[in-house]
Amino acid sequence: MNNGVVAIIGSPNVGKSTVFNRLVGERNAIVHDEAGVTRDRIYARAEWLTKQFSLIDTGGIEMVETPFQTQIRAQVEIAIQEADVIVFVTDGKIGLTGDDKMVARMLYKANKPVILAVNKIDDGDLLYNINEFYSLGLGDPIAISSAHGIGIGDLLDQIVRLLPEKSEEELIDEEQIRFCVIGRPNVGKSSLVNALLNQERVIVSDIAGTTRDAIDTPFIRNNQKYLIIDTAGLVRRGKIYESVDRYAALRALRAIEKSDIVLLVLDGSEQIREQDKHVVGYAMEAHKAIIIVVNKWDIVEKDDKTMNEFTKNIRKEFKFLDYAPIVFLSALTKKRVHEIFSILDEVNAAYHSRVSTSLLNDVVQEAQILNPAPYFNKGRVNIYFASQTSVAPPTFILFVNNPKFMHFSYQRFIENRLRDSFNLAGTPIKIICRERK
Repeated sequence: MNNGVVAIIGSPNVGKSTVFNRLVGERNAIVHDEAGVTRDRIYARAEWLTKQFSLIDTGGIEMVETPFQTQIRAQVEIAIQEADVIVFVTDGKIGLTGDDKMVARMLYKANKPVILAVNKIDDGDLLYNINEFYSLGLGDPIAISSAHGIGIGDLLDQIVRLLPEKSEEELIDEEQIRFCVIGRPNVGKSSLVNALLNQERVIVSDIAGTTRDAIDTPFIRNNQKYLIIDTAGLVRRGKIYESVDRYAALRALRAIEKSDIVLLVLDGSEQIREQDKHVVGYAMEAHKAIIIVVNKWDIVEKDDKTMNEFTKNIRKEFKFLDYAPIVFLSALTKKRVHEIFSILDEVNAAYHSRVSTSLLNDVVQEAQILNPAPYFNKGRVNIYFASQTSVAPPTFILFVNNPKFMHFSYQRFIENRLRDSFNLAGTPIKIICRERK
């Protein structure tokens, strides 16, 4: 369960990306000696002491107007708004700078928990350097060295201490289908949200909770409860925010975390772009169910082959989303918008589906007989027993002779057999291989 969002901010070249990599445990951010290399946010999930959180790496901010400075400042402002906890990274070797003071002034206004991390304290002789950072008025600085991993545990301890507990308002109504609408700018997200809420026989509740600019709207249709988590508010932030690469993924991050199903909206009148893949990437990492919505189909010049060709292109561009259903519609004319509800119902059922252990093992054993595993890593995997451990998404543990023998393609084969056998269309499936003791 995700317990919040942590943003790493600070002026350029203080080592934010290296701190990010240490906290995540992977090399996800671009690290380079040249100041200002990290221009767009990088997102990842991190975990410490069984508590999960989302981590955002941002570009540096400084008082001098440098290239990309306007966009970077906009990024950081959004990150501050979205974050539950802020890690403010400074450079202990250089000492306190005017840029640090400017960042501190931004943070005073934010009224968010701030952890002041003084980086590059590589040995005991540099420890005294942290004293001048007390003057920022942001509490006790934590001495760290992201390059050597010194103090990272203390930093993580402080992060999880400050992360919010799940409030009563966020407790999930199990009868409610929770979904959000994501996509790059101008694909028609707001129009689709409006069209979904204005469908006939839709009762819109008077109660709406607000998370930042996104409005969560509960409604009922055909006796089924839904909650649409609207990320359309991101467009209202002005052109400067739209110029920041991947801004949509940051604004959508919380909505994705709170949803079970994500509607990825594509513009049917244009080619699929890299940004479409960036936007949906976080939903895939979070193992959310995904429905692909091709909007603006009313303005596409088409014949009887156009829809099939577009579908083939989607499957080619989104190779790992072959389980996601596709719906073609027009939010403007509301043509086929109603189809989304039946797909939501079906996908939600699959996402929360639980399979009996005996049937699960019958399917897995039959799959191995029909198609024995290939020889891989000096051995052949043998699946002795399978068990489903959780839902949302359906998660299965395969007890095997040696997990290293499991080839990616064979795991996909098992996954597809499970999907076909138990009507798990539309949902991701998690498979974990464990050695049988």
